[in-house]
Amino acid sequence: MKRLLAASLALAALAANAGALFFDDFSDPDVAGLRAAGWILRDKAGHPGIEGSRWAPEGVSIVADEGTPGNRLLRLSAHTDGTAPGTEQVQLCQARKFLNGTYAARVRFDTSGGGDALVQTFYAVTPLRFDFDPEYSEIDWEYLPHGGWDDAKPRLYGVSWHTVRLDPWQSYNQAHQEYGTFTGWHVLLTQVADGHVRWFLDGRELAQHGGRNHPISLMAISFSNWFIKEGPFAAGPEARWYQQDVDWVFHAKDEVLSEQQVQAQVAELRKRGVARVDNVPASGLESRCDM
Repeated sequence: MKRLLAASLALAALAANAGALFFDDFSDPDVAGLRAAGWILRDKAGHPGIEGSRWAPEGVSIVADEGTPGNRLLRLSAHTDGTAPGTEQVQLCQARKFLNGTYAARVRFDTSGGGDALVQTFYAVTPLRFDFDPEYSEIDWEYLPHGGWDDAKPRLYGVSWHTVRLDPWQSYNQAHQEYGTFTGWHVLLTQVADGHVRWFLDGRELAQHGGRNHPISLMAISFSNWFIKEGPFAAGPEARWYQQDVDWVFHAKDEVLSEQQVQAQVAELRKRGVARVDNVPASGLESRCDM
């Protein structure tokens, strides 16, 4: 009872000083808590990734944080042997109700499995209804630890989308590529406001996008761990496993916050024992975990 009262007081204090918030500390004992909180664990075939592979909801788990006693993490586990039947990819997404404001997550990128063309992501997206859908919107962090898409160098993308056609591929977007290896923990932060999208890695601004490459329709916050169908793939028939961990995810509706401000709010929520906040108004729109 005392813990519930403390959590209620914490929410009241935050509400007095901020707008609508979405926050998940991923501290559930298992994925049943994720589903109850509105997270969808993808099980539908389709774009992106390897055609004929499986999107595996059992690849999503909640695990103990070996680096911080008492903390728990969201884990996305994907694996491949370089063939479609031997590949399982992972994705989960929230309700479609997010647009302007600040998006942030503390994410651990992992490349221990091998040399496969892997994409580990944190993003928000609107379903693509048809080719060149004018309402399609997406803001996308993508880490390619082993390269891909005709570039062998490892890099982290920040991409602001306008629209796209999947087949044959033709896209309209702005993309920043930060070259290097980013294995380990990072805070990824994106500000969407006043017709601009600003991208920050660990508090450092990487890029600013605008014009038509700015989200205009409500999106679903999502994470995924998948493989580029064109490769390259590591040699050998054995399965290689890759894990992406998420410590927390945060969205402040219609507010532009720095990483320091987000970290302060996350720390305050944790201090008060608040593991989850969601007072962003529901949209009534269908939430999907595929394109």
